[in-house]
Amino acid sequence: MSSWRSLLLRIGDKSPEYGPSSDFKDHIETCFGALRRELEHSETEILEFLLTCSEQLPHKIPFYGTLIGLINLESEDFVKRLVEKTHSKFQEALDTGDCNGIRILTRLMTVMMCSNALQPNSLVAVFETFLSSAATTVDEEKGNPLWQPCADFYITCILSCLPWGGAELVEQVPEGIETVMVGIEAYLSIRKHTSETGLSFFENDDEIERDLNNKDFLEDLWDRIQVLSSNGWKVESVPRPHLSFEAQLVAGKSHEFGTISCSNLPNPPSVPSGVSFGKEKHEAELKYPQRIRRLNIFPSSKMEDLQPIDRFVVEEYLLDVLLYFNGSRKECASFMVGLPVTFRYEYLMAETIFSQLLMLPQPPFKPVYYTLVIIDLCKALPGAFPAVVAGAVRALFEKIADLDMECRTRLILWFSHHLSNFQFIWPWEEWAHVLDLPRWAPQRVFVQEVLEREVRLSYWDKVKQSIENAPGLEELLPPKGGPNFNLGAEDGKENNEPLLSGNLNDMVKGKAAVREIISWIDESVSSNNSLEVTLRVVIQTLLNIGSKSFTHLITVLERYGQVIAKICPDEDKQIMLIAEVSSFWKSNTQMTAIAIDRMMGYRLISNLAIVRWVFSEENVEQFHLSDRPWEVLRNAVSKTYNRISDLRKEISSLKRNISSAEVAANEAKTELDVAESKLALVDGEPVVGDNPVKMNRLKSRAEKAKEELVSIQDSIEAKEALLARATDENEVLFLLLFKSFSNVLTDRLPKGAGARTLREWKSAQVEEMVVDLEEQSTMEVDTENQIPQNSQSNGGKKSVAYNVGEKEQWCITTLSYVKAFSRQYATEIWAHIEKLDAEVLTEDAPPLFRSAVCFGLRRPIIEA
Repeated sequence: MSSWRSLLLRIGDKSPEYGPSSDFKDHIETCFGALRRELEHSETEILEFLLTCSEQLPHKIPFYGTLIGLINLESEDFVKRLVEKTHSKFQEALDTGDCNGIRILTRLMTVMMCSNALQPNSLVAVFETFLSSAATTVDEEKGNPLWQPCADFYITCILSCLPWGGAELVEQVPEGIETVMVGIEAYLSIRKHTSETGLSFFENDDEIERDLNNKDFLEDLWDRIQVLSSNGWKVESVPRPHLSFEAQLVAGKSHEFGTISCSNLPNPPSVPSGVSFGKEKHEAELKYPQRIRRLNIFPSSKMEDLQPIDRFVVEEYLLDVLLYFNGSRKECASFMVGLPVTFRYEYLMAETIFSQLLMLPQPPFKPVYYTLVIIDLCKALPGAFPAVVAGAVRALFEKIADLDMECRTRLILWFSHHLSNFQFIWPWEEWAHVLDLPRWAPQRVFVQEVLEREVRLSYWDKVKQSIENAPGLEELLPPKGGPNFNLGAEDGKENNEPLLSGNLNDMVKGKAAVREIISWIDESVSSNNSLEVTLRVVIQTLLNIGSKSFTHLITVLERYGQVIAKICPDEDKQIMLIAEVSSFWKSNTQMTAIAIDRMMGYRLISNLAIVRWVFSEENVEQFHLSDRPWEVLRNAVSKTYNRISDLRKEISSLKRNISSAEVAANEAKTELDVAESKLALVDGEPVVGDNPVKMNRLKSRAEKAKEELVSIQDSIEAKEALLARATDENEVLFLLLFKSFSNVLTDRLPKGAGARTLREWKSAQVEEMVVDLEEQSTMEVDTENQIPQNSQSNGGKKSVAYNVGEKEQWCITTLSYVKAFSRQYATEIWAHIEKLDAEVLTEDAPPLFRSAVCFGLRRPIIEA
């Protein structure tokens, strides 16, 4: 990499390119000197790279803005081209709805204004365009208020730029920025407050709401900007290097930015209804998502010296680094610990990363990315960050009973993975008290599931050794042992199952053909035994052969899947097959999930059979005690969804290709037509058509282009047919899933419960339990809103009591999973909502079940 590129990349960092100096002014002067020398020879390359750095290292934008201002003094034409390029990128981002591009480029324009490279009035004009679009959007007569997320995003873009250039705007265009601020205040007065319903980290978010004074993200940001304005626009977390060059920059020419236009939004639904409104609102929230939902883990005293606006700015820095270094974990961690701020921010960094990891409905990136970043941050800041992470874990553990079920699952997966990278070291004695809690207590289940996941990542004895300071926790470890194969000769069974199993084993090891094995089963097994015996002999034997490793299992399923398909051709028999797999791997949850998942992948079992098995009586009784049935269910629904998602991506890709194929086919045909119409001399005689060799080549090219076009069209048609079938299967799956939820909840929820929400129901349970306290002293009250003085909510160290009964905990857990599935697959569910309303969400369904679905879909609760 050439030196000027390295200098641009590393500006503001402690790096060899800049020697021992850490002064921002020295860095800018050094980098500017290198750019000025290369400008004449590499103008285009510098322009492109400077814009790329600004977009992908946005926490360094003040340095790049100052560099642009200094270059403007040397080459106005260069900066004019850069401004024009920025304008085209910005308009493209607006047209495509690229939220990150819009936000970052608006910030770049702001710092260019600060460095006198962009006219302040041009920036104000951009703000006014945003403001006008937002105000029109939320106007019920002229716009479409369902797309308020887009309007809120535009206003957020304006406000988020002010920490970088508010002081300069107030100084240079006071009337213009005052008009913008008044307009924002007016917008805030007419927009609707954004509810976090269904997206809160905690089931009971009263405390969080109090911390934010019941304000949504935009209202909270407006308050922070108001405080900033009253403090004279002083921001400690935003470097202002342009001030060191102010005397020089003032001589530069400010460039106009040009007009922009915001993209047109869809019109309101032609047939107004709750369903059509809900679908469009969901689409708007997907396209313009809120960037962060704050997870307040630590007490405010940990960040008491942090000004309100500094928290927002550092969050922006951290989120930008996470965004642009996704896939480069070490670089990500390196930039996160080297932000251009003068204060410590470890606690805020931990809260921000955990807020992204646990964000609902989905984290912005795969959870493993955040796991790796946290690991690297612990290594980069060994004296500070590990303790902060440990404090976050302890704080979340104390609130685990209130933590959303999806968040709880992600936390378990993260924590077990994290510990596996640090020798499984954790002060388990702090949590030994969970052994005194009932089996269904969330803290106890959390510890149990973390240990089970650790065993997957290591081995049983190693994990047992890691808990030697709390040996009692061995009780929560998964069973030690392999498969439960009970057809061996040593079992001494009186029936002929061991013999049949041995014969089948010999045939498989002898590599007998599938047809031969099927014939043998028909003649020697199924003709003389019941279906249960046949299934047990075949499945247990094949699973035992494939039990040595994951590869062995795949090999067995690939070679002998037809044998299994022959025995289990329908849904009822597939349920028996799944039960047999679960029995064989009863001591290994991971292999149970893998085997069922692989069998579904090879279409040996259907997703419907898996759902029916998960909701069988045996598994339903485990809903609040173990993640085992839920993992199988999550895998089945996820695999079904991924099939549809992949088909949509393939169709979208093919449709992009077809336009270029059509152009190529038309060009080839046009060229051939032109050639055919020409007159050429052959042996001195005039002949219609070009040179025969050229004609053959053109004909071949035209034919190939047409064939390629037809091939793409056929592929699209085939994929669309597969998508239509998969969509129908998806509808059947979700109908069965929610009917199953409704049925089990109808059977187990208290009869006559009039509560519409989980919180109302818990409050009702409290009143009943308080009465019972007078007669049964061992029973104590524990809910999200009412906690006795002598106990802790989740079985904390002060008390070994967990005050929610088993039946109540089962209901809480199952309802939480209803909400989680509704939220995670909301896009697919909205596509079938009419049928779901007609067949499942009826007046006969439990109100609590209906409200859980509605919370997950962020839909008004359906009243009976």
